[in-house]
Amino acid sequence: MPAQPPTGEPVPDDGALPAGALTGLGSRPFGIYVHVPFCATRCGYCDFNTYTADELGSSAGFGSWLDGLRRELELGARVLSAGGAAPPAAETVFVGGGTPSLLGADRLGEVLTAVRDTVGLAAGAEITTESNPESTSPEFFAGLRSAGYTRISLGMQSAAAHVLRVLERAHTPGRAVAAAREARAAGFEHVNLDLIYGTPGESDDDLRASLESVLDAGVDHVSAYSLIVEDGTAMARKVRRGELPMPDEDVLADRYEMIDAALAGAGLDWYEVSNWAAGPDAACRHNIGYWRGGDWWGAGPGAHSHVGGVRWWNVKHPARYAERLAAGRSPAVGREVLTEEDRRVERVMLELRLATGLRTDVLDEAGVLAAKQAVDDGLLRGADLDRGRCVLTDRGRLLADGVIARLIG
Repeated sequence: MPAQPPTGEPVPDDGALPAGALTGLGSRPFGIYVHVPFCATRCGYCDFNTYTADELGSSAGFGSWLDGLRRELELGARVLSAGGAAPPAAETVFVGGGTPSLLGADRLGEVLTAVRDTVGLAAGAEITTESNPESTSPEFFAGLRSAGYTRISLGMQSAAAHVLRVLERAHTPGRAVAAAREARAAGFEHVNLDLIYGTPGESDDDLRASLESVLDAGVDHVSAYSLIVEDGTAMARKVRRGELPMPDEDVLADRYEMIDAALAGAGLDWYEVSNWAAGPDAACRHNIGYWRGGDWWGAGPGAHSHVGGVRWWNVKHPARYAERLAAGRSPAVGREVLTEEDRRVERVMLELRLATGLRTDVLDEAGVLAAKQAVDDGLLRGADLDRGRCVLTDRGRLLADGVIARLIG
């Protein structure tokens, strides 16, 4: 089951934010994240807040979740307009999970209508939904396009059948590529494929085949993440019993370099350590909002939000989520008010991962010295540091977490 939420201070039943949190609202990027907690099966590596139908039984379903979502978005509009101004219209919407495509195009259209009718949508808003290739079709994509979605993100993970079996992914090799083509045919200009690399049993040839499939699909965005064995997952139990080896760090580094070389050769450049796009218009604006410290309202069971230096999180179980909202209560069960130092540290952690890098004036004195040493060690680009920015080198990207730890001290 998913991990327990963090502890924090209580959240009032009306969801009201502390004084000052709404200052500057609208001057920063603002988005809506919608969490869909439903999955047909649970993948062995996944620790997200998701539930199968067997796990939920009759305690929650699509209908009660959608009713709760509407109520939470209405609450969000009230909270964000508490300062007297209308809430900022969402510049981005990202429907994730879980498996949003299980809802079908009509219900996903209702999700977007709920956002539009409450906080509103900005002109030219980026509207993304994640989808599992097996629960999509040409008709599904056509329905999403008609509803107003502008971007599709598909979980491919690998083109090798034996790798998908280790990950316990339900879709078949080749289906993700076919789905990406169907999305493009339906009129989606922006389509992403997700890869996971470093799965036990994956060979270099397996990864090459996956990359060839990605490039054959003609997508304009690729996300690639190294496999992380999360505590509490089925995969972690297999590793603990010796049934699967832990991913090897050197192998992961080699695989990352293979991915970067293949994608760059095809005209997809990195803009964040794990993300490549065919130009600025293809980059995921919603995720950039996270990395640049924007505001977002996370709606749905277990969703996290951030507005004006206040972070909060919702109750995780879909039944409890729906019950709280039906009773007129906020679904949030804890929050924290970030200090200026918290926010500075988070800027280092997030912005350094971007190709545009981090301004050096965000660093303290020790961090500046560490940045200079990182240049000497080949981890940051010296010419950029001279111009007042910390930008990772190719080697620095492989060791990004370590570079961040150095700069934070």
